[in-house]
Amino acid sequence: MTMSKRFEELDVRNMARWLNKKLGVIFYDKLFRNYSFQDQIMRACQSVSNNIAEWRERWSDKDFVRFLYYAKWSIGEVRNMLYSALDFWYITDNQFNEFYQECIWLSVKINNFIQVLK
Repeated sequence: MTMSKRFEELDVRNMARWLNKKLGVIFYDKLFRNYSFQDQIMRACQSVSNNIAEWRERWSDKDFVRFLYYAKWSIGEVRNMLYSALDFWYITDNQFNEFYQECIWLSVKINNFIQVLK
């Protein structure tokens, strides 16, 4: 079942892009000074949509499953880093809950996509 859609049309990629934009507002703010934390969380978040886009250039379901797993692992890393962001008061409880739920939802959607392709 090779997908005929462009990666820009995939819901999972667009959800990842939206999350990346929302985290970027916080962690790319000029007042945010923990650059190693910023780099880690933003690279992990960007990795989600990058892996989905990279698959599209390969054109096989087997490759897509592999890259979806990479994306799923990256969203897990983002979720874990959200705990640190909360612990260090980089984000509020409300922001944590919002971002955490988005990560869970994205992880579930990616997992469902993997199951369909298997």
